Amino acid sequence: MRRVLAAVMLLAALSACDGGGDPVQQALREASAANQAATVRDGAVSTPADAAVAPGQSPGDRAFAAAEAEMHARMAAASGATVDEAYIARMIEHHRGAVAMADIALAQSRDPEIRRMARAVKTAQTREIAEMRAWTPAPQAAP
Repeated sequence: MRRVLAAVMLLAALSACDGGGDPVQQALREASAANQAATVRDGAVSTPADAAVAPGQSPGDRAFAAAEAEMHARMAAASGATVDEAYIARMIEHHRGAVAMADIALAQSRDPEIRRMARAVKTAQTREIAEMRAWTPAPQAAP
């Protein structure tokens, strides 16, 4: 509830500003980054750096917490001037997060099937990142 209220207040404050860019989009990006990068637990805020030691997390969850928090923060910070550019920017960060999680699985898992899947994910996501980075917007038709 506090996060929602803080996001609404931030959105209202920034929508009144004449800063560069769309203030609503900027407020949404900042609120999303703040929500993804910090978790409120019993009144204390933990950051991605603290994620590996969050109380009550299983060892499996702790192994991926920092990578997931970083992925969400980077996705929230990614932007583009158009929907297409924003999609590409965010999906690149999403895929980088998948590669980071696959690396963790490869480093820590001893299960051959998990290792096979992690290698496949890493290969596919790396190829898709390269494909997205190579994308260029289609020329816009004249009005």
